[in-house]
Amino acid sequence: MGTYSIKEVEHLSGVKAHTLRIWEQRYAIVVPKRTETNIRYYTGKDLKHILNVALLNKHGHRIGTIAKMSAQEIREIVASLAESDLRFDLQVMDLTTAMIEMNEARFEKTISTNILQYGFEQTMMKVIYPFLTKIGIMWITENINPAQEHFITNLVRQKIIVAIDGQIVTPTPATKKYLLFLPENEYHELSLLFLSYLLRARNHRVVYLGTNVPMKDVFSVVEQTNPDYAYSIFTCFPASSHLTKYIRKLAQHTPFTKIILSGQRIRNYKGQLPDNVCLLKNDQEILTFIEQQNMMAETEENTASVKHDDRIAPEKS
Repeated sequence: MGTYSIKEVEHLSGVKAHTLRIWEQRYAIVVPKRTETNIRYYTGKDLKHILNVALLNKHGHRIGTIAKMSAQEIREIVASLAESDLRFDLQVMDLTTAMIEMNEARFEKTISTNILQYGFEQTMMKVIYPFLTKIGIMWITENINPAQEHFITNLVRQKIIVAIDGQIVTPTPATKKYLLFLPENEYHELSLLFLSYLLRARNHRVVYLGTNVPMKDVFSVVEQTNPDYAYSIFTCFPASSHLTKYIRKLAQHTPFTKIILSGQRIRNYKGQLPDNVCLLKNDQEILTFIEQQNMMAETEENTASVKHDDRIAPEKS
């Protein structure tokens, strides 16, 4: 499971480096190893223990009390929490642990329990989506290794694809068409897959191109399918130096399609936007956009239904 710096442990556990040092010095919660140059580092076993301690602390256990427990006692209490407490932050932490351990059984248990309790969409929105955001940040900051990332994202990907396979879209006058793609060299697909699921669940049509799509292919598909919206997520690409040029070229060649962009690359983007481009800079804006599309679809469908009823209403004598 490798070794981790204090900054990496901070990102993975959510416990500030300053707090980790206090836990070490005052309570001996975990005593990290040190390099020859006296720099702290943590083993995979240390990280798992810190995750468990952080979980108990977050759920009301005083750190002084936790420090007196054995590692086995801590694991047993965490296990009981996982069985009885379905608060979403606990589940996100549990998925993080499953990723670090590469423990498929733990992943399956966490996801299946939540799906039974809340359904697939709420599990995605409240558990998996925050988790994906977390590991996306960890990937960018190099606080997660490629094997761990591939392991957990493939499991999540399987779940989303199975759910999409079970969806049926019945077009109505309110149905919109969305083109979903990731730019060249971009392979972080899970958020785009999840968006595909959400849009189809709201009875919208989706043209899904997936990862690593050359811009010329985007233009070709736009011309062929004439989508209402084109949506892309920029996690690592395009490079910051090419971002403005990419956005302008995309907008210029798709003037009749509304372009929606989100992702880490555009969160701090300050450039002037073409009229047909909209940026969603955080998770809440993305979720609000989805719900707005749902409300608009329902309004348009109700309007169409009223007009249809007016046309077929019998004349009064």
